[in-house]
Amino acid sequence: MGKQLFSFIVCRVAPYFASIRPQITSLRPGFAEVQIKKRRRVTNHINTVHAIAMCNMAELAGGMMTDVSVPIKSRWIPVGMTVEYLKKTKSDLTAHAQGEHINWETEGDKIVPVEVRDQNGEMVFRAEITMNVRH
Repeated sequence: MGKQLFSFIVCRVAPYFASIRPQITSLRPGFAEVQIKKRRRVTNHINTVHAIAMCNMAELAGGMMTDVSVPIKSRWIPVGMTVEYLKKTKSDLTAHAQGEHINWETEGDKIVPVEVRDQNGEMVFRAEITMNVRH
């Protein structure tokens, strides 16, 4: 119940993310993993996972990873996102935000890469989220 409860609390703090019913499965400085199930509410007219659902999970993964990576009392906000829709998908998805190589000790814009993969491990979506960090 720990991961489910934590994910629920995150969605209470940032309600918009509840639309995709995410599960935060891993979170540590420099890394986050978020999963969503393919269900009707996240599909489009051709029964594939909607592109914006993947944007939402990427922003959640990138934001959670940023939040636990920046120094205490730092503030951050996403200021931009570039995305690539690589493949249609009809399965559950997993997003990985990677920030191990980002210097979180300095202020300014940080580019956070996020990859979304399907159940077969194939990358279906890629994002670069610009996070503005202030100390």
